[in-house]
Amino acid sequence: MSTGPFSAVRVDYEGEGLSEEVCPRAPWSIVQDWIAEAVARQSERGDVPEPLAMSVATSDPDGLPDVRTVLLRDLDRRGPAFYTCTSSAKGEQLAANPGMAVALTWPAMFRAVRMRGYAEALPREQVQNYFRSRPWGARVGAHASAQSSPVPDRAALEAAYQQSAERFPDTGSADDVPLPEGWGGYRLVADRVELWAGRRSRLHDRIVWERVGAGGLDEPAAWHRLRLQP
Repeated sequence: MSTGPFSAVRVDYEGEGLSEEVCPRAPWSIVQDWIAEAVARQSERGDVPEPLAMSVATSDPDGLPDVRTVLLRDLDRRGPAFYTCTSSAKGEQLAANPGMAVALTWPAMFRAVRMRGYAEALPREQVQNYFRSRPWGARVGAHASAQSSPVPDRAALEAAYQQSAERFPDTGSADDVPLPEGWGGYRLVADRVELWAGRRSRLHDRIVWERVGAGGLDEPAAWHRLRLQP
């Protein structure tokens, strides 16, 4: 029986690995370091495109999972944050069930960071400040697109964008496009953090921090660290 065309596509991971000796008791500093190193590697070598691309998993009312990719736009001692349309599929799912998971994966570095926890809506002032920092075209696009809703074709989407562009012309000001209603963001308040490092013969390193008490990602008393088999 054929195993399909992909069974022979194999790479033996030549990662640096991850040992307990370099893992702090709380995950904050090493998560920061790994993200910073991915951004720096893209700048230096160009082999980590979109280093802040983050997969976000939610579940629908039937319990079926949904996953999509957004951009990591903030990270504090509670967890990562991203911005989106709150009436989108992910927004509606998080309103019904705030449980979520995220992952950042950097294949060229044989590394990944996974987090799981619960979503909290970002404060309106923070959303407003971020929206003002976006390029004019991206701000116009937020008005043109009813994210996750059907659209007849590409032409209809382009027409909606043109209408929004005419409504909110580019004046060079951060305030020339208002914050749309229903546009916001979420922070994952992490209860579990995993760092994955690819190794040869599929003997990957997996170091996990599980929440055992109150506190941020930087507070050792809030976390129990353990190694998982690959």
